[in-house]
Amino acid sequence: MKQITINAYEKIRKALTEAPLLLMPDLNIPFKSYIDACGDGLGEALDQVQIIDDKPAEGPVCYISRQIKATEARYCASQMEC
Repeated sequence: MKQITINAYEKIRKALTEAPLLLMPDLNIPFKSYIDACGDGLGEALDQVQIIDDKPAEGPVCYISRQIKATEARYCASQMEC
């Protein structure tokens, strides 16, 4: 494997195994919603920018996903994301 591939893998592994995996939501701070859709399902990541170790850092508060219903399969991805 190329070193760039190994470095990318290690960066992903580190991000998925170090705290905080999920932030505690702070209702006084705005949320950011990232939505994605495809022919099989919908997914969302709800993030917030919080102060972590005296620095602002964006992190996930929750993840949500589900399979699409048969009637929703008629829509293109951009319509499902609205």
